[in-house]
Amino acid sequence: MKKSLLTLAVLSLFYTESSACAWSDPDYEYFNLFTQSIIRDKSYLPFLHSYSTRFYSDFKPSQIPDDNTYAWKKFFNNQLNYAETDYLVNKMSINDLNALKKGTPSNTLLIKLGAGFYPKYREAVDYLIEAKYLEPYMKINYVETPDSFYYRENESSQNATNLDYGKTIAALTSLYNAAKNPEIKQRYGYQLVRFNHYTRNYDAAVQVFRKYVEPIRLRGAIYFMALDQLAGAQRGLDLKSDANWNFFQVFMNSKSRKESAFVSMKLSDTASFNNIMKRAGTSQEKNMAYFLLGYEDFNNPIPIMEKMFEIDPDSEILKVMAVRSINELERSYLPIYYYHNEDGNTSAQNATADKNSDQGKTTAAEPKKEELSFWQKIVRFFKNLFSSKKDKTSTESKADQSDDELLDNPNRIPVFSKNTYWYDDKTKDFLDDLEKFTDKAKEESKDEYWQIADAYLKFLKKDYKASTEILNEITTTNPEYQEQIKRMKILNDIVSQPKIDAAYEDHLMNDYAEYFVDKPEVKKDSTDTADDYYGPVPSTKDFLKDVLANRYFLQGEDGKSFLMNNKLSDLQYNPNSSLVKSVEDFYKKPDKTKFEEQIIAKNIDDVGNIDAFFAVIYGDRAMRQADFEKAKAYYAKAQGFKGIPRTDWNYDAKKLMPTQYPAAAYNGFNNISDLVFGYNVWESFQSTPEESMKKEDYPPFPFIKPTMNKLQLADALLQLKRIGSGKDAKAAVANQLIGNLLYNTSILGYYRQLFVMDIDNTNGGKYDFWSTDRKNPYQYYYKNFTDQSYIEPDNFDLAISYYKKAFDLFADREQKARTLFQMASAEQGKYYQYEAKNPSKIDYSDPQYSEKSDAYQKQLDQIKNQKYRTYFALLKNQYANTETAKELMGSCSYFGYFMR
Repeated sequence: MKKSLLTLAVLSLFYTESSACAWSDPDYEYFNLFTQSIIRDKSYLPFLHSYSTRFYSDFKPSQIPDDNTYAWKKFFNNQLNYAETDYLVNKMSINDLNALKKGTPSNTLLIKLGAGFYPKYREAVDYLIEAKYLEPYMKINYVETPDSFYYRENESSQNATNLDYGKTIAALTSLYNAAKNPEIKQRYGYQLVRFNHYTRNYDAAVQVFRKYVEPIRLRGAIYFMALDQLAGAQRGLDLKSDANWNFFQVFMNSKSRKESAFVSMKLSDTASFNNIMKRAGTSQEKNMAYFLLGYEDFNNPIPIMEKMFEIDPDSEILKVMAVRSINELERSYLPIYYYHNEDGNTSAQNATADKNSDQGKTTAAEPKKEELSFWQKIVRFFKNLFSSKKDKTSTESKADQSDDELLDNPNRIPVFSKNTYWYDDKTKDFLDDLEKFTDKAKEESKDEYWQIADAYLKFLKKDYKASTEILNEITTTNPEYQEQIKRMKILNDIVSQPKIDAAYEDHLMNDYAEYFVDKPEVKKDSTDTADDYYGPVPSTKDFLKDVLANRYFLQGEDGKSFLMNNKLSDLQYNPNSSLVKSVEDFYKKPDKTKFEEQIIAKNIDDVGNIDAFFAVIYGDRAMRQADFEKAKAYYAKAQGFKGIPRTDWNYDAKKLMPTQYPAAAYNGFNNISDLVFGYNVWESFQSTPEESMKKEDYPPFPFIKPTMNKLQLADALLQLKRIGSGKDAKAAVANQLIGNLLYNTSILGYYRQLFVMDIDNTNGGKYDFWSTDRKNPYQYYYKNFTDQSYIEPDNFDLAISYYKKAFDLFADREQKARTLFQMASAEQGKYYQYEAKNPSKIDYSDPQYSEKSDAYQKQLDQIKNQKYRTYFALLKNQYANTETAKELMGSCSYFGYFMR
């Protein structure tokens, strides 16, 4: 499948969703479960649905029969098969044919045909000799213009003008007159028309066609080849209507020239279609004209299909229109990745913002705390105590769902998605309309195609029972139809299963193993580089993996859901605690089914010591929650940790190899600097630790070593916590150091990589302020997990609480001032979290966009100053005269701005 990058670039301007890959191919972004190419008439393959190229190209050219080759095969009384005829006509050298003429053939095929072949087909062989002599010159002379930009260096400079015009015309005319066989005679006429066309003698081409081609009452392949050349000459004479009509005739009657004839028609306006429709006299012509109109129309094609159906319910081109429509629907219902629904992630604060919106006015919601009376608290306690209401998002409640609840879940794949290129929300209605049409067509047409199409549309609508019933009633000998029916029965079986349990997993392995077990890699055609560029084409197997991943997700089996689409090592990019626990539970499950062992567990890849890998993730989360005792317990189990499982390109081996961390490098567990307890001199994540960070100017605590591993770090924090429970200056410093570490390892800190399974503090998805309050932001399943990182948000109140203890214990005003600034920095993080959850919803197309945006930003600033500047205000009002505050005004531009 070769794709045009230029076409892709143009299409990307209209694509409504951003893709993970900059050079993504829209034809690789859905599963194509309904095989478009099952249409019987393969000459229409180029007109199947494609966004990557102007014409569909995912088929072998040999699938489209060549009219000329078939005409010659018939001419030779089927003495040669198709391949032999193609070789004789299109590939055999002129020297071999001349040798045959002389009676001394050396070519194997010609020897096989025998000595009687030339005498019997003398005129045909002589014509082929002449045609092969002319062929290298048979193209129009290219006229360079100042606007030309084509690269033509490797193209042959030969064209029709290189031949002597008078001699060539005379020779072809003489051969035409001498020929007795009408078909050969007409072929010489074709050469005369083509030669005049390519030498730009357009009037002569028209006259020659009328004199030498048309009078011969044959309307086979060669006639339409000549008509194609006539239309080209008429285009040169600016006879647009006549040219379009003749190209239309070629399109309708030729199998191998449909694509070129369509391009040549240049149907760029309604008038062009109307002219063809006016000239259409037969039902076939009218039907074809409707097809062209529907093919070019980006609107709902069903009205056109209705007209085509009235003319001929068995029309093959009607099936082409239907399969294009089905393919369009597939892109909405079966994308390779379902983007999570932002509306489903709306937090309480977002909802408040929506309520405050008035005709496009976006208002930021102020954080509110619900104040309850004593009696309300008692009532709420007993309600919660005896309520049977379940949290539907919890793992426990997911596992307890009935079959009906699972089947009714709106997030069961397939599900409608807005990942479409041309259609809008009416696509859902379009599915209903198309289903009505196919239901009618299957009653009128004798082709089983319509039954298959109707069954597939019911599959998209999740009516699996009706879909299967239709499939079971179909009797067909068409092998492509049979394969489509078989695949759809399997799809219906799997997607209709309410719950995927152990018994059903056994059924999958016993009956459908071919759709899940990886097959040995087949050596690819070296000429097809599309898969190398865009990755493998999405397959039925990939779709079923997605369906099962989604089913496990809805059932609360997040670990299995995750491992259907991801490797264990991928957890490093997004260590969400509940998901990690579910993956670990599956890893430790003792009695795995055959499906779990062979399909799911194979994605538990090499992360070194797996138990240590999990322990580091759990320990990191405990550290972010300031639960240092729990963190220490986990880190004690993680001393066998081999490093975050990254890969590097090995130039010698020419492949990715596991990263080998230097002995002194941070690997996710070892070699943590004591600067993690310091404070930043300036905010620069790219600078060295010594440039960005500075140690607190207090006597060191001996258990804080210059370099530590995470176990030692957790132990040091426990000791600081014990010291911090005192009432002296040392206790104040201990609390300040704990506050520093919590801030420095938050999203705002220089060491923000330490507790999110990362190797450095460079930017990435982990360092986003999330706009959701949900514990799990995923709505469907964990595909593309590494493209959408999510970790539990920082609790800046933890750092503030330790800073506050230090502030209360410090007696020195300078120390209090510095601690206030550190508290203010942590409070800034709380504001960023609030801001992320309250984005502006002003439409860019709003004529008052600038005014509304300014008003929105002004309101955000007001909320920021009123709710999130507590410690800046205290520092300004009570400690502005300290040396610390003066120094901060010079080094921190934001604080200086606030003070002014």
